[in-house]
Amino acid sequence: MAAILSDIGNGLKGFAMGAANVIPGVSGGTIALITGIFGRIINALNGLMSFKTWKLLFAGKFKEFVSKVDGRFLLAVMIGAVLSVFTLAKLMQYLLDQYPVQTWAFFLGMIAASAVFMLAEVRCWRVSYGLWIAVGIGLGIALCTLSPTETTDDLWFIFICGAIAICTMILPGVSGSFILLLLGKYEYIMNAISNLNWPVLAAFGIGCAIGIVAFSKALHWLLARYQQQTMLVLVGFVMGSLIKVWPWSDEALAAATAASDGSAPVNAGEMLIPGIIWIVIGIAAVVLLELAGKASRK
Repeated sequence: MAAILSDIGNGLKGFAMGAANVIPGVSGGTIALITGIFGRIINALNGLMSFKTWKLLFAGKFKEFVSKVDGRFLLAVMIGAVLSVFTLAKLMQYLLDQYPVQTWAFFLGMIAASAVFMLAEVRCWRVSYGLWIAVGIGLGIALCTLSPTETTDDLWFIFICGAIAICTMILPGVSGSFILLLLGKYEYIMNAISNLNWPVLAAFGIGCAIGIVAFSKALHWLLARYQQQTMLVLVGFVMGSLIKVWPWSDEALAAATAASDGSAPVNAGEMLIPGIIWIVIGIAAVVLLELAGKASRK
């Protein structure tokens, strides 16, 4: 009974991680930290990356293999996360269609607040730290301004999106959905999940699986040796990329016009106050998450 309750608890934590990864600006890794399972997930993934671990499976030692990768825990978390993503995708698609300005404003508030909290973790500031942040900001602006508004829907690109996004989904402070936004595929993937577009989901899922195998060791190595520099570049990247989620962009206003009766175009002036309100709500949501995380680590 205790084991089943533990599985349910881990599944609920996975559900919370999945919900976070659906929303740009909230990291599944941050939720893992708050719920106290981040280290356990990293250890399980490292176990999966070991050839010695797979030798156990090939040798028929299934119980030893499951124990080595913390299989029961990992399966419960994965089931919870997948259920969450499929449950919330339709909601996100609806909000983006019907309330685009408010939704992007909410995302902007969450992403900006996440960047501030990431900077607050830095201790003993040095001049070089500012340079690393500048590098990240430059990369973020470059990606947002140089990348095309429309990206290909070919399955090979969806595969690449999955491989890149999965790596950021396990990093505290960095949102995998935000990376999909930058790649121009957030709404496309949400729509694929909502409509069960299996070819797209398969390509994305395979990309996620291969990406976590290919990059988790590299990410672990970077964070082990250059954690401060890596996180500073990441936070700079997030700051520079905020222009991608500007709620009063022409695209957002056009979507708001389409969602209304269409008799008159929606302009930035009339959506200014609603946008600001939802930015504040987004900031408040991240503040509450951070306070919950600090309380859980005491």
